Amino acid sequence: MGASFIHTPTLFFFWFSMAAALVQGQGSRVGFYSRTCPPAESIVQKTVQSHFQSNPAIAPGLLRMHFHDCFVRGCDASILINGTSTEKTTVPNSLLNGYDVIDDAKAKLEAACPGVVSCADILALAARDSVVLTKGLTWKVPTGRRDGRVSLASDVNNLPRPRDSIEAQKQKFADKGLTDQDLVTLVGGHTIGTSACQFFRYRLYNFSTTTANGADPSMDAKFVTQLQALCPSDGDGSKRIALDTGSPNRFDATFFTNLKNGRGVLESDQKLWTDTSTRTFVQRFLGIRGLRGLNFNVEFGRSMVKMSNTGVKTGTEGEIRRVCTAIN
Repeated sequence: MGASFIHTPTLFFFWFSMAAALVQGQGSRVGFYSRTCPPAESIVQKTVQSHFQSNPAIAPGLLRMHFHDCFVRGCDASILINGTSTEKTTVPNSLLNGYDVIDDAKAKLEAACPGVVSCADILALAARDSVVLTKGLTWKVPTGRRDGRVSLASDVNNLPRPRDSIEAQKQKFADKGLTDQDLVTLVGGHTIGTSACQFFRYRLYNFSTTTANGADPSMDAKFVTQLQALCPSDGDGSKRIALDTGSPNRFDATFFTNLKNGRGVLESDQKLWTDTSTRTFVQRFLGIRGLRGLNFNVEFGRSMVKMSNTGVKTGTEGEIRRVCTAIN
């Protein structure tokens, strides 16, 4: 017993180091550019901040962009490549805000440190900086990713979709090594940003024969009326509506309050509450009595680190693109 006690600090340091290595993932690490390009993170941060001041919509756009990138071929910036049938040309990606922010940051980094910082790392850093600008908590971003050389529109089928069942969502996240808690946490990123009417309008009309207005019965009736006014059945499908009607521009847990109250805009989001297997995590973020609470902002950073190490290319894999829109 005494011997074990004497070695506890050593064992603690060993296990802490091992845990840190696991969290940082496949060859990426915090501070990767500390010697090769010390101002890298500061340049990305200042670029995102500058664009955000004139267009706050870039924050949710950059967050989604990183998410969409990681779910297709891993976090390798394949979403940024231009072409006739690349990931960027698909509907989910063509509607994203912030591509110009990444291009701007890359140009500044190439001027400061030519051929050093990957577009994939710029995306990961910009996503974190976007959360901070919308009053979320920061987290340390492991860097050292390299850029992919392939981008195919057909691969975007891997992305979670607004009509996905809970089982389909779980499977897509599990395929990336992410847990059910990661699923609920990362979908919570919808606390900022918008969705086009075309992606949820079907829930408002002729969805069900059990409700007076034909809407999805899992939705709050007053909320249905509000959304019908904003998204008429024959209206503009590209019109955008906030995904978090409680505090649409602030990174917080009100998104989960909305789900509890039947005010989730996307069907896939609302299912996080209606399905008992994921509802528990929503309740924990809400601090429901009798359950061990979870701090959404803290858990979001942890889940983002896990996701951002999905399919990472490091070492001699991939390349460091000179411009983010084209392979070298």
